[in-house]
Amino acid sequence: MSAPSRRPEIRRRRVRKEKVEKLRKRIAAASSESERSQLTAKLAKLARKSPGQPLVKA
Repeated sequence: MSAPSRRPEIRRRRVRKEKVEKLRKRIAAASSESERSQLTAKLAKLARKSPGQPLVKA
């Protein structure tokens, strides 16, 4: 696999990782339970599309 074909994959992984970190910080700072459950749903949606390790703890 050459470098040009890996660039989009690497960018996708980096952006996704940043998005997950941002969501986790927002979940930790959430004041209400409804806000927390809404953010957890977003994280679960990301987890369904991704292979590998689960993002949401069971």
